[in-house]
Amino acid sequence: MSENAALQARRTKAIPRGIATAYPVFAQKAEGSEVWDADGTRYIDFAGGIAVLNTGHRHPKVLAAVRAQLDAYTHTAFQIVPYEPYVALCERLNAIAPFTGAAKSILFSTGAEAVENAVKIAKAATGRTGVIAFSGGFHGRTALTMALTGKVLPYKKKFGISPPGIFHLPFPCADHGVSVADTLKALDYLFRADIGPQDVAAIIIEPVQGEGGFLPAPTELLVALRQICDAHGIVLIADEVQTGFARTGRMFGIEHSGVEPDLVTVAKSLAGGFPLSGVIGREAIMDAAEPGGLGGTYAGNPIACAAALAVLEVIAEEKLVERANAIGARIKDALARMALRNDAVAIGSIRGPGAMVAFDVVKKRGTVEPDADAAKRVTQAALADGLILITCGVYGNTIRLLNPLTIPDALLDEGLGKLERALVAGAA
Repeated sequence: MSENAALQARRTKAIPRGIATAYPVFAQKAEGSEVWDADGTRYIDFAGGIAVLNTGHRHPKVLAAVRAQLDAYTHTAFQIVPYEPYVALCERLNAIAPFTGAAKSILFSTGAEAVENAVKIAKAATGRTGVIAFSGGFHGRTALTMALTGKVLPYKKKFGISPPGIFHLPFPCADHGVSVADTLKALDYLFRADIGPQDVAAIIIEPVQGEGGFLPAPTELLVALRQICDAHGIVLIADEVQTGFARTGRMFGIEHSGVEPDLVTVAKSLAGGFPLSGVIGREAIMDAAEPGGLGGTYAGNPIACAAALAVLEVIAEEKLVERANAIGARIKDALARMALRNDAVAIGSIRGPGAMVAFDVVKKRGTVEPDADAAKRVTQAALADGLILITCGVYGNTIRLLNPLTIPDALLDEGLGKLERALVAGAA
């Protein structure tokens, strides 16, 4: 029995089936944009730990910062004995906040925690309880964030009715037959039928939907939401958990629109693989909660803070914002060429800002009919050829590419070659 098979048998026996794993291969080591499994097989990583590794696996600068912090202290609980890395990181986040005016930040451990606390802060600031989210959006798996998430399967199945006070609007996407006008009309209906704007604390939106299929939020929609929030005193939350830290060719995805949010949730690539998240927000809103109302035992762990400070330095020094745009252009050019092949699965829409690129696998070229089975065949063929890919989208037919932004061109091209072969194999 292979090492992977033995570990899979142990996993099945020890771990509940509610946590799914894309592939039965177990990481043994990783470096940059490459991973080796327990059997010694090498893979090029186009998943990046689900957008966590914009700076790659084990970036030397991140590791050096973590080692130095390990030699100092690993935990005191910021709410008991605070420490400088937490303060320094919040200062850095405040300085790059995608809005004008004074900012404050608070740190947590996971993206779901960040979203939960952004909602809490919005409720404290407004004295209201309602929250509006979007179909196809993903905000986490806790009770509240699962309710905000706009997809029943697999996130809500068997978990019962969601907490009250949460409402969803259709997310605009031409391929799904929903326009911005449709979305805004639905919001008007919502205000007249279910909840008045005076009872809404926040509207939360991903600048580019992640799990929903890498669908960019139209600037027209974001501008309209900003105007509506201003008119009714509603807090606008940009969920940047997946879009943040250079992935979209800007530090934050919302910057493409020119719209300024009130609160921003961050996580994933913030700390280069270490568990860390946060909320960046306008000072007056952030100070609304009472002392002790926010926090967490592990929130803002000093090791993760040290890693995040190094990540921000790497993004600046290695010009990863610019690099994301170059990588994205290279990927889109390759995908456009692959889409012309008659011997491969049919590729539909190719989209995404910067290096947050995805494409749909469809039944027939020139249509939008999803083919989730073919998408799965592609990802399985890619794995067999040494390439890690993951899917997303409301129909499961979208393949997203989240390779580290530090990937060398030669390795990127090698990975794209493997992708092309998988597209052909998936058609067989």
